[in-house]
Amino acid sequence: MDEITFNACTNSHTCSGNGNMDLTQTNRSPYTYLALGDSYTIGESVLAKESFPYQLVAELTKAGYPISQPEIIATTGWTTDELINAINTSDTKDKKYDMVTLLIGVNNQYRGYNQETYRAEFIQLLNTAIAHANGNKNHVFVLSIPDWGVTTYAAGRDRSQIAREIDQFNVINKQESGKAGVAYIDITPISKQAANDPSLNADDGLHPSAKMYGLWVKELLPVIQKRLK
Repeated sequence: MDEITFNACTNSHTCSGNGNMDLTQTNRSPYTYLALGDSYTIGESVLAKESFPYQLVAELTKAGYPISQPEIIATTGWTTDELINAINTSDTKDKKYDMVTLLIGVNNQYRGYNQETYRAEFIQLLNTAIAHANGNKNHVFVLSIPDWGVTTYAAGRDRSQIAREIDQFNVINKQESGKAGVAYIDITPISKQAANDPSLNADDGLHPSAKMYGLWVKELLPVIQKRLK
């Protein structure tokens, strides 16, 4: 299951007393956003503006939370170790952002990688995401891994096994997100709706359509708004 790359409250931004951002303030520059992941983050098989990071920016801005275009470190097919390596060699390595999303792990499952290795590498990525958010855990948002077993691409494969393994990986990333104190958004149930609604799949029969990404954003939006205020 390609890399696209396009500060935490700074002195030029307004913060609330608890250290969270007040994005409803006026007369300041847009806030910054880093999206980390794989094909689900770049929006394989849809237009860039239809991917969830771009739809999220559009909806947050519409809601009075102006954010600049997302910086994205993601490539189709990446596993956790490949994302780690890409971050370490990227131009954004030492940059700070007002918000970070992380969605990674489907290719670990697809390749049959060890789940405890995934846990260790996911923890590393979580710590990296928090560091990029200037240490503010309230500004890091983890998305669960979608179930690609319901797609037409999975025809002829053991769909129940795929679902079971995806669930196992999601148990890990949910546990570690909870331990780290970051928000966890479970979009896997939405992905399963594609079994009965082909419009939720992109034309490649595997990745989400713009419609599905829009449903993800509806789940993300209130969580992000609550934590950024």
